[in-house]
Amino acid sequence: MSADAALGRMVMVIPTYNEAENLAWIVGRLRTAVPTSDVLIVDDNSPDGTGRIADELAAADACIQVIHRPSKDGLGAAYLNGFRVALEQGYDVVGEMDADGSHQPEQLSDLIAALQHADLVIGSRWVPGGSVVNWPRRREMLSRGGNLYARTLLGIPVRDATAGFRLFRRTTLEAIDLDHVESLGYVFQCDLAFRTLRAGLRIQEVPIEFVERERGNSKMSGPVAAESLKRITRWGLSQRRREFLHRWSR
Repeated sequence: MSADAALGRMVMVIPTYNEAENLAWIVGRLRTAVPTSDVLIVDDNSPDGTGRIADELAAADACIQVIHRPSKDGLGAAYLNGFRVALEQGYDVVGEMDADGSHQPEQLSDLIAALQHADLVIGSRWVPGGSVVNWPRRREMLSRGGNLYARTLLGIPVRDATAGFRLFRRTTLEAIDLDHVESLGYVFQCDLAFRTLRAGLRIQEVPIEFVERERGNSKMSGPVAAESLKRITRWGLSQRRREFLHRWSR
């Protein structure tokens, strides 16, 4: 029995916005690497025709389905939409990955194996054995520094809390109360890791090689990064305040 068969039905959620150059390529790689996994594409009304390509892929493969959203309102919102549909359809394992090739489907089997002993598995760039390809030094330092900031302020033992290559057990998504997740941008990843640990569940990080996209434009921007830092700071300070009050109330 394969690792994914032991865990149950699995679907990978792939959010898209203007990924016409990449979508068929990455979905093809995913279906080859893990043919037992279904694919759920969540397109935010891409003006470049990504949604049409997604529909064509779904028409040719019964294991692929598409959600068309009316507008682009954040990575987290797209994932939440996909997660809810996946749970409604009875999937036991729900994954997430980018459409641009930065997350390599060929490494997904490592995450599947790790999920045997975890509730959430994160494909990590910053654990021993992890790496990035084609990143300038400045971007690497920003990512490492941002993760160190989140780890310190939130008090979580996760080295790559911002990573977006993940596998969740169904029970994990049910336990962390998706209806009350408000973060919509890239801070969404930190939010779900924080909630998973706060629920007393297990996170395991698996080293991956992260490859910078070759085609299309990155969705990361200054305002997105600023939103992430603001939210992490607010959560961290709230957490420290709760710990302080609990300590002094005993």
